[in-house]
Amino acid sequence: MKLLFDQNISFRIIKKLSGKFPEIAHLKSFKLENTLDSKIWDSAKANSYIIITYDNDFYDFSLVKGFPPKIILIKSGNLKLDTLVELLLENIDDIQEFSEKKEFGCLLLTKDND
Repeated sequence: MKLLFDQNISFRIIKKLSGKFPEIAHLKSFKLENTLDSKIWDSAKANSYIIITYDNDFYDFSLVKGFPPKIILIKSGNLKLDTLVELLLENIDDIQEFSEKKEFGCLLLTKDND
C-alpha cells in the first residue's frame, strides 16, 4: 500500500505515520505542489499511489476517469494534523482492506473537527 498526501495536508504527516504505513509520500517529495490536479492524478496512477486528500476534484476525476489511482477523501474540513493522524490510525484496517480490493476506488473518512 502506497499513500500519497495531497498538498492540502501538511508534509509533517510523513514523520508521524512513517512506522505505521508501508510506503507514504507527500506531493512535496515529487515536486508536485501547486501543480494541476490532473498531473497529480497521472503521477499517482503511474506510481501506484493512493491519493489522500480533502479535495473533491479527485473524487470527480475518479467518476470520469475511473481508477486507479484510488483516493481516500477526508470529508471533515481541514483537521489539525494530530487529529488527521488519529483518524488514519483509527481506520488503518479499513485503509488496508480498501487498498487490496479492486472493486472500490474511493474511501470516505470523516471525523468531527476539533
